[in-house]
Amino acid sequence: MGQYFHSVTLDRDKCRGCTNCIKRCPTEAIRVREGKARIFEERCIDCGECIRACPNHAKSALTDRLERLSEFEYTVALPAPSFYGQFRRTSTPETVLRALLGVGFDDIFEVPVAASAVGYAVRTFMNQASRTRPLISSACPAVLRLIQVRFPALLDHIIPLESPMEVSAQLARKRAEAATGIPRERIGVFFVTPCAAKVTAVKQPVGRAKSAVDGAISMSEVYGAAVSHLKDAESGRRFQVALASGLGWGRAGGENAEIDQGELLAVDGIHNVITVLTEVEKGRLTDVDFLEAQACVGGCIGGPLVPENPFVARANIKAMADMVDSGNPRPPFGEDELAALYDSGVFTMVETIPPRPVLKLDEDVTRAMAKVERLEETLARLPNLDCGSCGSPTCRSLAEDIVRGLAFETDCLFKLRERVRDLAAEMKELAEKVPPSMDQPSGSERTPEVG
Repeated sequence: MGQYFHSVTLDRDKCRGCTNCIKRCPTEAIRVREGKARIFEERCIDCGECIRACPNHAKSALTDRLERLSEFEYTVALPAPSFYGQFRRTSTPETVLRALLGVGFDDIFEVPVAASAVGYAVRTFMNQASRTRPLISSACPAVLRLIQVRFPALLDHIIPLESPMEVSAQLARKRAEAATGIPRERIGVFFVTPCAAKVTAVKQPVGRAKSAVDGAISMSEVYGAAVSHLKDAESGRRFQVALASGLGWGRAGGENAEIDQGELLAVDGIHNVITVLTEVEKGRLTDVDFLEAQACVGGCIGGPLVPENPFVARANIKAMADMVDSGNPRPPFGEDELAALYDSGVFTMVETIPPRPVLKLDEDVTRAMAKVERLEETLARLPNLDCGSCGSPTCRSLAEDIVRGLAFETDCLFKLRERVRDLAAEMKELAEKVPPSMDQPSGSERTPEVG
């Protein structure tokens, strides 16, 4: 892949070069040079950690706006499970969905419905596949890209099934076509996203050439528009059909609760995910059948684009799920329907996920090996304190930047101090020296004058 789309963007005017972002980035994709942050696009996975870390709000997510709805004749909203958690427990799931119509959408398809269906697909795949364990969830696009960048050896562990977002988009479009007779290209399907990674998954997906979603709108923006319509939500057609287990996907552990089969492990928070994936890479978790991994702490309710506190949102989702359970809902799909969907390939990724090359020192193998040797030699001279003051996150990354011609050894403050000290000593030594023609010996050492 030659070019990358990134939803995480940098406003250089706001950036003050504070280095907070370089320390939090899980893939070492950010450097600070000349007082401004710089993002290496081949390493960025759009996890949004830099958005959280930046005190100057120089990082933000590039999302679609609600104005895009006017581009289509008919629009469908895909509310993520975490969307329900943004509303206090005085609201019902049905009221929340009806409020979306007030925002400007013509129809709604709950992503929790597709989540429950994907849970069925995961269980079926686990029973049929003989892949090395643990199988890794494909639901979080930031985790998929993390594996591409930092753990390419684990790509075969990723379960080759589409995310609930993609599945819901396919099902929503098919339903809208059948109900309205409007051509598919005039139907706009928009995901209400809690994170930047989902935006990137829409604009440049992995596992398929083109996303079934037309756009991803920030959850904060949609919430702000929908909350004012809660009280005037009219009755009529019923939209809420998802099961409580589908809503649970909005928080960490919800996917495993849906699957409920075999040995399961859930991890949330991108740095915690890295720790667990390192264990998987070392072959220490082969007794685990399925690994649910989410980049945001707390799951999607902890995404950088959600307005509500994640702990409050978790309680809200539980309350919403209890409301759904109390209504004794019927499953949106029967076993035969789910089996037919599975056999039709709706859940299956079309393409394999390739690794992403991020450390190419040179096109020529011989020169690249020489640069690796130089990298290790440079690293040995650095203090290995990983302070980040040089603008690179670690001493190793600085050594890499030096070899690639992007930095100098004296960018390290400690090496610079050593260099200044050596120069000062050299200057002192030079200052004490005078040319022989200017030397004035004293006493008996003076050469007598020749008469």
